[in-house]
Amino acid sequence: MGRPGAGLTVGQVRIIGGQWRRSLLTVPELPGLRPTGDRVRETLFNWLGQDLTGWRVLDAFAGSGALGFEAASRGAQVRLVESNAKAVAALRHTLAKLQGAAERVTVHQGDGFAALAAGGYDLAFIDPPFGTDGFERAMAAVRDANWLYLEAPREIAAPEGWRSHRHLKAGAVHAHLFAREN
Repeated sequence: MGRPGAGLTVGQVRIIGGQWRRSLLTVPELPGLRPTGDRVRETLFNWLGQDLTGWRVLDAFAGSGALGFEAASRGAQVRLVESNAKAVAALRHTLAKLQGAAERVTVHQGDGFAALAAGGYDLAFIDPPFGTDGFERAMAAVRDANWLYLEAPREIAAPEGWRSHRHLKAGAVHAHLFAREN
């Protein structure tokens, strides 16, 4: 959940860059839902670059939508996929309040694993509910992406066909950015 202080209340997280910088996202109280923290998101988008115009991005386990909305705030076309109806309602609420977001973001209630297997994106965010082992299954499902961002409770070796581009440990989270080998 968003940390109280710095203008945030429990149940909120702030977009840190791009067009919607400082906009607040609603974070529903759900088991395993832990939005990616500001520090990790800032580092990730420093690794990727601040302008993602033209990128097709899949946030396969969207949760709060923090990663996907950050990418869209920087110009990417983003598909948010989430299985939990309460989280989907919060994502749609955020989509409605961000000016111009509907042009760049779609929200789907569904299976993140199936979305990964369907392909059609440049970058995939894999951040399954905390405390599950879904990240291994999700990595195996990825099709045709050039970049893969993964959050896991431990350091993960690059999957076959990928190379580790960057890694960061922040608290209990290991953030990995993998690049497709050519």
